[in-house]
Amino acid sequence: MFTGIIEEIGEVTAVEPSGDGVRVTVRGPKAVSDASHGDSISVSGVCLTVVEQGPDWFTADVMKQTLGMSTLEGVAPGRVVNLERATAAHGRLGGHIVQGHINGTGEVLEVRPGAQWRVLRISVPAELVPLVVDKGSIAVDGVSLTVSDASPAAPGDGWFEVSLIPETLVATTLGDRKPGDRVNLETDILARHVQRLLSFAPVGAHPELPADASAPTEGGSK
Repeated sequence: MFTGIIEEIGEVTAVEPSGDGVRVTVRGPKAVSDASHGDSISVSGVCLTVVEQGPDWFTADVMKQTLGMSTLEGVAPGRVVNLERATAAHGRLGGHIVQGHINGTGEVLEVRPGAQWRVLRISVPAELVPLVVDKGSIAVDGVSLTVSDASPAAPGDGWFEVSLIPETLVATTLGDRKPGDRVNLETDILARHVQRLLSFAPVGAHPELPADASAPTEGGSK
């Protein structure tokens, strides 16, 4: 479990085939400073498991499904990535609950600079549109962000906007994003649970009481 507060920018230093996936090596001194075999590290929003490590690097396996769902597909040495260690149970939840389970990718559609910030408009696949709400939380390349605007409810793909403060522009890879770039998206887990629950109820239906639940017992009490 993560919070979306990036701890450092790392760099992919090696990529090797591993079955139908790949094994990646990432340089990240802070990420491995207290890491052990089997620990989880978020790599641009993708939760990966440490299988080998050194003084300033770690290696992790990325399976085929993860490659297909994220921007790690086609990853090559030299790519910079956002890194975050799994949060401790007693730590502060500085961002929001981020699982490191990517729901899909979006494309940067527009970058608008401001006096003290930068606004990114990012596309959203149609199946994720209902899960993105204005002023709600979303993780973009592992970064916990607040949605500052979202496309109207309509069939098909949509978009959302996030406003990046100077600290986010410097401390994460989002400061280098430009139109056409793909980014990893993880929607709010609470929204996904609500969507799943609602999918089991017919539209307009309401839970009904058992047949005898409204019948008074002897004496008029229930």
